[in-house]
Amino acid sequence: MAKKRKRSSDAAAPAAVEKPDDSAPERPARTLFGFKDKPDSAVEPASKDGAAAGAPFRNKEKVLVTCSRRIIYRYRHLMQNVVSLLPHAKKDSKVESKQSKGGQLNELVELRSCSSCLFFECRKQKDLYLWMVKSPAGPSVKFLVNAVHTMEELKLTGNHLKGSRPLLTFSSNFDQQPHWKLLKEMITQIFATPKDHRKAKPFHDHVFVFSIVDDHIWFRNYQISVPHNEIDKVDKGGLDKMTLVEVGPRFCLNPIKIFGGSFGGPTLYENPFYVSPNQIRALEKRKKAGKYAHKVKAKVRRREHERVNHLEPDEFADIWKGED
Repeated sequence: MAKKRKRSSDAAAPAAVEKPDDSAPERPARTLFGFKDKPDSAVEPASKDGAAAGAPFRNKEKVLVTCSRRIIYRYRHLMQNVVSLLPHAKKDSKVESKQSKGGQLNELVELRSCSSCLFFECRKQKDLYLWMVKSPAGPSVKFLVNAVHTMEELKLTGNHLKGSRPLLTFSSNFDQQPHWKLLKEMITQIFATPKDHRKAKPFHDHVFVFSIVDDHIWFRNYQISVPHNEIDKVDKGGLDKMTLVEVGPRFCLNPIKIFGGSFGGPTLYENPFYVSPNQIRALEKRKKAGKYAHKVKAKVRRREHERVNHLEPDEFADIWKGED
């Protein structure tokens, strides 16, 4: 019977054939301005400082929206409309208005991991003030809110998808003076939805319009309406067929002061044309009090006139008394 042949240890094993790499190439890093090509230095092991310097910027803007206690329903509905328009906003419980000037709101913004704050402060259940704050270093702006009209009140025909990113448009007046430029930058950072936000939709279907008229900032929200018929489709760049339909809400911001810090600090700008609502109501009361004073003076003048110019008795007053 034949024996099994043993393999010699010195026999060379056949070399393994390397298979070609069919995997997809590595995807480049994504930034706010699109995909970024992988640098040549990334192939080599980079140091910690080099990795930190080459990291792309990511917008992580989060806005805390809250209000003071004893706010009326119209202003509360306006705050809810603003929250529905900002997918990167966070709501919180009401804050006592007297404690808002301290560090309570700054601490609340830090605890909620936010970088900005919109604080609706209601006073005397009549006046609404809006604090627009960048935390923790500032600056902060205090506005008086006028001409408030909520979505439920207007009942407009416009409608857009919740969470979609808005286009921000500003009037040319914002580039004329320094304080308007600062307000434009703050509004852009707070109202613009960050790219690739988890609650945001990756397209634009509405426009936020900020315009300056009579030193007031007027806010409007419009839907971009595009025909979607199979026959009549809008070509790329065909803006003549697009229309704007107002959605709401509407409000007007009257800037009062710009502070260097968060909810306070040195005053950077003060509006010289601002008149507080208390002064306006006092003037109206004075006008009403002036009307009453004129009535009293007219009665006194009438009595004095009747006393001086006394009527003589009429000789024909009793001529028909005997006829009965």
